Amino acid sequence: LWSFLSGSMASATQRFFSFALGQGDFTTLKKVFSINLLIYIVIAVASLAFLETLGLWFVYEELNVPQVKLEAVKYLYQFSAITFIATIFTTPFRAIMIAHEDMRLYAVLSIIETCMNLGIALLLKYLPYDDKLIAYGMLLLIVSIVNAVFYVFICTRKYEECQFKKFYWDKGVLKEIVDFTGWTLFGQVSNVFRQQAITILLNQAFNPVVAAARAIETKITSHANVFSSNFNLGIYPPIIKSYAADDEKRMFSLIYNGSRITFFLVWVFALPLILEAEIILRLWLGTLPPGVVLFTRLGLIEVLILSVSLPITTAARAPGRMKIYELTLGSIQIGIFAISWIVLGMGGEAHYIYIVSIIANIVMFIIRLAIIRKLIDFNIEEYFKQVVFPVILIVLLSAPTSYAVYLYLPNALIYRVLSIALSILFSSVSMYFIGLNKHWRAEIQNKIKHAKLSDFIGLLFG
Repeated sequence: LWSFLSGSMASATQRFFSFALGQGDFTTLKKVFSINLLIYIVIAVASLAFLETLGLWFVYEELNVPQVKLEAVKYLYQFSAITFIATIFTTPFRAIMIAHEDMRLYAVLSIIETCMNLGIALLLKYLPYDDKLIAYGMLLLIVSIVNAVFYVFICTRKYEECQFKKFYWDKGVLKEIVDFTGWTLFGQVSNVFRQQAITILLNQAFNPVVAAARAIETKITSHANVFSSNFNLGIYPPIIKSYAADDEKRMFSLIYNGSRITFFLVWVFALPLILEAEIILRLWLGTLPPGVVLFTRLGLIEVLILSVSLPITTAARAPGRMKIYELTLGSIQIGIFAISWIVLGMGGEAHYIYIVSIIANIVMFIIRLAIIRKLIDFNIEEYFKQVVFPVILIVLLSAPTSYAVYLYLPNALIYRVLSIALSILFSSVSMYFIGLNKHWRAEIQNKIKHAKLSDFIGLLFG
């Protein structure tokens, strides 16, 4: 729940780093780093105080967990709190690396972190501890500390502005960062509050099994969303830099192409997951918690709607005037929780919360477009022409054909694998011929034509 702090701060930090780099103002860049570091220290101290008082009370008194696991949960909570503090200190260094568009280095560090997490999961089987949950939390803490050391060590040696010898103070920069971060923080709080509070609501309204189904769905959709999130990490700095350099043509091109490709990256994996959710979950889990298949399908639809909006959100952050944007959308996020509470209170089934969220995300998509039209003089008609209509056409072409194959093929594993492969093929072909213009198709053909084994290996490993 408390992770909204690192998310909102990362967004704000990246924006100010990218803006200063776009203007070529390295003095301001040093001020931004120093002031952000101070803000992160204050946040870390305040967070730890909150987590060890009100948060600890909630774990001990209110959290609905089996009695036999209560002791493990207490330990895990403390490990998670310290892990969060380590993440807070990693955030500004991660942000400066992304702002410099060192995506290869960022990918390498991300792969190392992922491999360490995978290693922990494999190691659990051989650990002598009776309670694997406690061991898992402790090992995750170690990984987070090692990861923080990597980022600090590399950034302080690679980027001139990352240093601890001299503090650069500027009251005006502080005010600007705090104002931007404050409204971004409100947006992040409302989003995380909606996500986590609804999970707690399901836990209270139904039982831990339904909450577990929700947690499984969240895990799946977060992985499906990795492609869009990581792609947008790459286009975030150039959008901000284009705005700072008054290069509207490049900025709008990045928004249009970014929105289309973001959707494509999610759709190519979401479509087979939606169709074959039951067999994929059964292979993973064995016994399925009630409702998990439906939760997963509806959650993936929500992710698809959100994926198109990510470049728009970046564009809204470029001018730095976040009050209207975050206040409006944050209020809707809180409204989702309020409406879900009412619906469940009236006897609604658990999956109704997803229907509420899907409708709200469509409304928020329209509102985002209306707000950025005022902020950056955005052409909504051109956006629909270049993004929305191609996306709808791709869905209409690939979804029915994939669904027909899904219904026609027998319900055996080999045929389910064939169904997944064909749905990926249908999506990819429709994206290539409809979603991409001549320039993009020519670029892809050129890359494939001149591709080497070393290029492929580089793509895989960063």
